[in-house]
Amino acid sequence: MKVTKLFKDFSESEKAGGLTLIACTVVSMIIANTFYGNEYAHFWHSSLGNQSIEYWINDGLMTIFFLLIGLELEREIYIGELSKIKDALLPIFGAIGGMMIPAMIYLYINYGTNTQSGAGIPMATDIAFALGVLSLLGNRVPTSLKVFLTALAVIDDLGAILVIAIFYTKTIVWMNLLVAAAVFILLIILNRLKVRNLIPYLIGGVTMWYFMLYSGVHATITGVLLAFAVPFGNGDEKSSSYILQHFLHKPVAFIILPLFALANTAIAVSTSFQDIVTESYGLGILLGLVLGKPLGIVALVFIAVKLRICKLPNDLNWKMIIGAGCLGGIGFTMSIFITLLAFEGFELQNNAKIVILVASVMGAIVGFVVLSFALKPTLKRL
Repeated sequence: MKVTKLFKDFSESEKAGGLTLIACTVVSMIIANTFYGNEYAHFWHSSLGNQSIEYWINDGLMTIFFLLIGLELEREIYIGELSKIKDALLPIFGAIGGMMIPAMIYLYINYGTNTQSGAGIPMATDIAFALGVLSLLGNRVPTSLKVFLTALAVIDDLGAILVIAIFYTKTIVWMNLLVAAAVFILLIILNRLKVRNLIPYLIGGVTMWYFMLYSGVHATITGVLLAFAVPFGNGDEKSSSYILQHFLHKPVAFIILPLFALANTAIAVSTSFQDIVTESYGLGILLGLVLGKPLGIVALVFIAVKLRICKLPNDLNWKMIIGAGCLGGIGFTMSIFITLLAFEGFELQNNAKIVILVASVMGAIVGFVVLSFALKPTLKRL
């Protein structure tokens, strides 16, 4: 299977970024539960301008993360795994199942309660965390499995973005939204006029973000819109999209996502996990990520293959798909992000984060164990 250099760069940065993300989460949780926990949490909630540091990370820096996701999705659609519909159908079906079944499980448990708005929480997959765990298996992992998991997670994130835009927008300020839309249209026109310089797109992106921020629609959506406005060309190393994506890899993996993890996992554990999962939202998140994710991914891929809509690559088997499905249950970044939009109240958000972390660790461990047995060990040369 031919894999572009940029995909390799993306994959490698996400793997290293995933391991960094894990380390930052562990450090943050430890500090939050020490004598300095209150000061640590207060730091992230302290004011910077007219908002908290945590707010600027979640609504500002995370827009750049979504920009990178959008650029990768664009590349996948034009020249990558999603460019040929027959190849794209495998991760598309997996992603649909991985979003639909967890949401259904959560809604079944929470329908009619004041926490039913959390249905989007178990729908997402954390690319960095999932690829970080996959990287621990070394060169035993076939390229097609990396591509499948990456494409699935990217589509998954697109689904999460749509969920945020549609279901977590409460009040719309139409004038600001129209201005943001006008800026986006202007950027599309520049694209059609073959303007390749990135500066007007970046200026336009910041302007669009500002008006989107005050429109009621979550500002991070700007990142994805900007990604599709930036000229792709033929996707080579001279294209604007390639240059921007290549530049963003390391800042996102080693600055933005670690900061997000540090700011959003400053959780003082004051309630037992058993008490949390007896709550409907806690049980819904846990079962959605640990059970719903792999069940949905494997079931829809299985149905699609049996109906001959698509087929498994020659170097993949069903044990590997099950393992990848379990890694899909690592919600982490996106699940925490949606939690902040779905739930109000510090205690409710904190408890949901704890369940997400536990469920993500469970998904990581089970996925790693399954893949360890599924993947043949690489013979060492004498």
